[in-house]
Amino acid sequence: MKKKIAFLLALSALTASLASCGEVSYKDGSYEGRSADFINEDESDEAGNGYGVVKIKIEDGKITECDYKTYELDGTLKDEDYGKENGEIKNKDFYQKAQRARSACDNYAKQLVAKGNIDEVDSVSGATVNYNEFKEAVAEALKQAEEK
Repeated sequence: MKKKIAFLLALSALTASLASCGEVSYKDGSYEGRSADFINEDESDEAGNGYGVVKIKIEDGKITECDYKTYELDGTLKDEDYGKENGEIKNKDFYQKAQRARSACDNYAKQLVAKGNIDEVDSVSGATVNYNEFKEAVAEALKQAEEK
């Protein structure tokens, strides 16, 4: 619980500081950001543990491309096998929830390109952890792109 609260406080502070800066301009180029590790509150349950990585491309000061992927803590990509046990769907509900969270990654990336602003990206029900990791990773990438 303490880790989750610390993560949310850090994310809120980062969002507030970005919002208070007013208009920020970004250098053209490709940038990558990574979220902090997420650890499930229930230490006996590793479901959802991991982190997110975003890759963005900026042209003429605007985000033109975004790719967002999530990974297990050991670096394994959460792909079409995410939610399976030993390559098999043992719990259909869990697998569907895991895949819904995985597909939300593409949704978040598309919204960012379309809307151009992380604050306008809507969260997807059932994928809140991915959403928070996405926002954190995007903020990290944009920090690198800021013109100073």
